[in-house]
Amino acid sequence: MPTRVCCCCSALRPRYKRLVDNIFPEDPKDGLVKADMEKLTFYAVSAPEKLDRIGSYLAERLSRDVVRHRSGYVLIAMEALDQLLMACHSQSIKPFVESFLHMVAKLLESGEPKLQVLGTNSFVKFANIEEDTPSYHRRYDFFVSRFSAMCHSCHSDPEIRTEIRIAGIRGIQGVVRKTVNDELRATIWEPQHMDKIVPSLLFNMQKTEEVDSRIGPPSSPSTDKEENPAVLAENCFRELLGRATYGNMNNAVRPVFAQYSHHVIQEILGHLDARKKDSPRVRAGIIQVLLEAVAIAAKGSIGPTVLEVFNTLLKHLRLSVEFEANDMEGGSAGSANLNTSAKDSDEKIVQNAIIQTIGFFGSNLPDYQRSEIMMFIMGKVPVFGTSTHTLDISQLGDLGTRRIQIMLLRSLLMVTSGYKAKTIVTALPASFLDPLLSPSLMEDYELRQLVLEVMHNLMDRHDNRAKLRGIRIIPDVADLKIKREKICRQDTSFMKKNGQQLYRHIYLGCKEEDNVQKNYELLYTSLALITIELANEEVVIDLIRLAIALQDSAIINEDHLPMFHRCGIMALVAAYLNFVSQMIAVPALCQHVTKVIEIRTMEAPYFLPEHIFRDKCMLPKSLEKHDKNLYFLTNKIAESLGGSGYSVERLSVPYVPQVTDEDRLSRRKSIVDTVSIQVDILSNSVPSDDVVSNTEEITFEALKKAIDTNGMEEQEKEKRRLVIEKFQKAPFEEIAAQCESKANLLHDRLAQILELTIRPPPSPSGTLTITSGHAQYQSVPVYEMKFPDLCVY
Repeated sequence: MPTRVCCCCSALRPRYKRLVDNIFPEDPKDGLVKADMEKLTFYAVSAPEKLDRIGSYLAERLSRDVVRHRSGYVLIAMEALDQLLMACHSQSIKPFVESFLHMVAKLLESGEPKLQVLGTNSFVKFANIEEDTPSYHRRYDFFVSRFSAMCHSCHSDPEIRTEIRIAGIRGIQGVVRKTVNDELRATIWEPQHMDKIVPSLLFNMQKTEEVDSRIGPPSSPSTDKEENPAVLAENCFRELLGRATYGNMNNAVRPVFAQYSHHVIQEILGHLDARKKDSPRVRAGIIQVLLEAVAIAAKGSIGPTVLEVFNTLLKHLRLSVEFEANDMEGGSAGSANLNTSAKDSDEKIVQNAIIQTIGFFGSNLPDYQRSEIMMFIMGKVPVFGTSTHTLDISQLGDLGTRRIQIMLLRSLLMVTSGYKAKTIVTALPASFLDPLLSPSLMEDYELRQLVLEVMHNLMDRHDNRAKLRGIRIIPDVADLKIKREKICRQDTSFMKKNGQQLYRHIYLGCKEEDNVQKNYELLYTSLALITIELANEEVVIDLIRLAIALQDSAIINEDHLPMFHRCGIMALVAAYLNFVSQMIAVPALCQHVTKVIEIRTMEAPYFLPEHIFRDKCMLPKSLEKHDKNLYFLTNKIAESLGGSGYSVERLSVPYVPQVTDEDRLSRRKSIVDTVSIQVDILSNSVPSDDVVSNTEEITFEALKKAIDTNGMEEQEKEKRRLVIEKFQKAPFEEIAAQCESKANLLHDRLAQILELTIRPPPSPSGTLTITSGHAQYQSVPVYEMKFPDLCVY
């Protein structure tokens, strides 16, 4: 009875399932049952509409066998799928192909190498079949990713590793052949596929020499080539490029550059070195090619490769400037313009191409590498009187040195563009800030502009610079929507350590005789950015002291500046005080600043930036006779800030720029002779309400006294300057040691005084003295004793 029931149930099963079940033997070692496989094939060809169900049922059995690790039945199922796939070529095969590809994917996902190889072999057979119509819905993304991963197999067994890699390469080759032969050919050339396929092939091609040396002389060349992943990968890559069209070639070549970017760049740099004496046009063309390659390689280049690129480019920049300087010296004696000849113009093309390449490369580097490149370029900038730079300028001369300084700072400007550091200490470390603010880089107005622009790139961490462009009186700063954050502890520490250095650079930069409008605009932006990014209450007071000192210097004019520059400084001070008063939102200060600006608008418009920087602006003949209401008064500012809780004691101390050792080495006019001019500025230099004019009768004795004390005053000034300089520059340990020595000296003097005061008075009985080692008493007569006057009565 049970046997009859089973037979009955078996007879009720669909025929295609019975035919599929019959191809599997009881023992998988016996292999596929050929007779039943022929019946299944005949049935599938005769009834192609059943292919979909046959494929689904085979896939169901195969999935179950894969999970149960019944590899024998898996092999039989895949063999059956392959035979059905090869035998059927009708329209109904497409649903069957979906089941087939699903089974191949199952095998590729398994962790067993044999099943992965089995699935790959089945896919390769399928790829060689030409379908009658394209399948628009079919995609091979999974197979591209899986075969690419197999190309990078790291199996511990070398033979299995090689087998898996070969299978991966063959799978990629199958995908390429399958996709380029139908309407989906555009899909395989997409970047997301090429970025996986090309690196996988190149990875195996790298091992060519290593594999050849290990294999030795082949006994059967064809067999060795099939077992060699490098040779197979090379053939696959050749086939890939051979099938590429003009529009698709770019997507196939770009991953090659990304994979071997450093090799490509090294070859171009070597070619540039070999052609360093060629015409400027040739060198500019090579650099342009390098720029295009750098666009791909910047994010993938690391370590010495980056420094090699910059070092080579800077070397060729120096050579170009040297060629330009030599051409000028060889030209006419009266020619001093670098644009006088066509060759000079060509050299400028080379220089601009180098700077563009440096800037583009640097701007695409990660932040940690960009900071290293900033230090690297700054170390190349020649600074007069020092040997810290590493660029050979012995053949350049003064004009060539200035040109190379400008070129390097322009390169630095491009590298720093877009650089955003979380703290200003990271962006402006002392090893970078000190040479950047060197007095030697203040000798030319263009150098000063570049230095300020570099500082703006590094300071402006919230993209406010565009809102501050141009120097003007801003009616309402709130309309600018300035972005700012609370000053962090690191930034506060930076200003305590380097604030005086920044103030000094701005102060001296304002007083240069070759300043143009752009210099004043950049100086104003510097003050504004420091206020936004780095200013706490203490820094605000320092900046206002600096502004007042600039105003006083323009009025007194001990540097003998032209009237335009004096009015330019006054306009800069007005623009900044208007900005800072609104930023700190102190109503009394805003009222004072607004009142002064209104009076200037009516009586002295040349003290405002909107007027002084216009063409044909009328300038005054002198500033000494102007009314006090045209100036910003220290006492008014102190009163307004004090009412808002600011500590204004330091406002009464005039700002004095710190002196550096390089000031004595620089070719600029030394500021040592003028450093203390602010110390002796009296309040009556700017009229104040508290000043009372005193008159003194001029006599011969008064003149004599003035002459006699003049030298003493100069000595006192110099002594005071040295003390200020020492406490500004000397290390804390040195100052502490000196104070300690003075304290010890004071204690010694006090000890001597106390010893004298507590010493007992002379006694008639005599005092004990030691002479030649013997104790002796010497008596003193009472009439010879001297007593204090208070003791005698």
